[in-house]
Amino acid sequence: MNDSPLATAALIAALALLAGCTAATSSVKTRPAPDAHTVDPIFAAYGSPEGPGASVVVIHEGQAVLSRAYGLAELPEHTPATPKTHYRLASLSKQFTAMAIMRLAEEGKLRYDDRVVDVLPGFPAHASEVRIRHLLNHTSGIWDYEAFVPATQTVQVKDRDVLELVSRAERTYFPPGTAVRYSNSGYAVLALIVEQVGGMPFARFLHERVFTPAGLRSTVAHEEGRSTVPQRAYGYVADTQGFRPRDQSSTSAVLGDGGIYSSVEELVAWDRALDTHALVGEATQRLAWTAPPLPDGTSSRYGFGWFIDEDGGRLRLSHHGETSGFTNAIVKYPQQRLTVIVLTNRAGEEPWRLAQQVADLWLETPGTPPWPFETFPNAR
Repeated sequence: MNDSPLATAALIAALALLAGCTAATSSVKTRPAPDAHTVDPIFAAYGSPEGPGASVVVIHEGQAVLSRAYGLAELPEHTPATPKTHYRLASLSKQFTAMAIMRLAEEGKLRYDDRVVDVLPGFPAHASEVRIRHLLNHTSGIWDYEAFVPATQTVQVKDRDVLELVSRAERTYFPPGTAVRYSNSGYAVLALIVEQVGGMPFARFLHERVFTPAGLRSTVAHEEGRSTVPQRAYGYVADTQGFRPRDQSSTSAVLGDGGIYSSVEELVAWDRALDTHALVGEATQRLAWTAPPLPDGTSSRYGFGWFIDEDGGRLRLSHHGETSGFTNAIVKYPQQRLTVIVLTNRAGEEPWRLAQQVADLWLETPGTPPWPFETFPNAR
């Protein structure tokens, strides 16, 4: 693998933080362990028997030590949310898209520093210097496909459409690799690269090469009319009359940047697969959890599908997910082997703050806001 010097240096620098991730647990409370009585008040706003809800799981040492659900997964039928409820993950999906690329890279079928234009037919010439690595860590500078989707559009955009939409731009936002800007376009293009190199549709690749080997039995990259979401939550938004449905938008069918549905119960297996290197080797996982430096020496704050920062000297991995009718969060402290995941089926809330509050119950010292994405260009 011909990794760039900057990325190699960043990986070496990260080894000290990541060394011993599978063993370091001394800064996590074990006695007395927080329980439902301490966690439930944090989710009081989701506890209405008439409103959309939330599911939360706390994972420590690879096991779910607390799993709770609140409110409704579907309002008309009064279907309660449970830990088995499947929510649209929105941008939490990006870690799965990144994993698909990482698997192909480990197999030698692509390199992170391959030019996208050499791998993916139809990629715009104005972005000829964009590398696969740039797409992964949001340093590509390619334009947001959403900017080219009319507000009046009723036909849903698919991943393949993103290629044509970004081709309408005449330049990148900045020279690739020189700056950072959150890009849903980049992750839709990564899904197309997986299809091109992996030789099968993206949803199928995820099912066969990511979900199944990770032990995710019902997680799905959902394609309307082609797949089914089990125990599905539907999205809602609040207005002056209460809650109204808002489950889909014109961009909800794009898979690479946010189209996966899963439950907090399923994601326990996902978290365990990451920690045990069930899908990629330890060195590759370290690369995904390393934020490479920018040319000016500052941190990009994003690895492969994860925001990355240090919280009181602890490595903190995180991601938010916001889409039509769903808002989600994951925070992971790999050295402490602590992960908190919050999935909700309502728009406009900030579950990352709740996830951090829950994590703080287990950590000896509270986390330090803000999360990286809150000051990340174009991430909101």
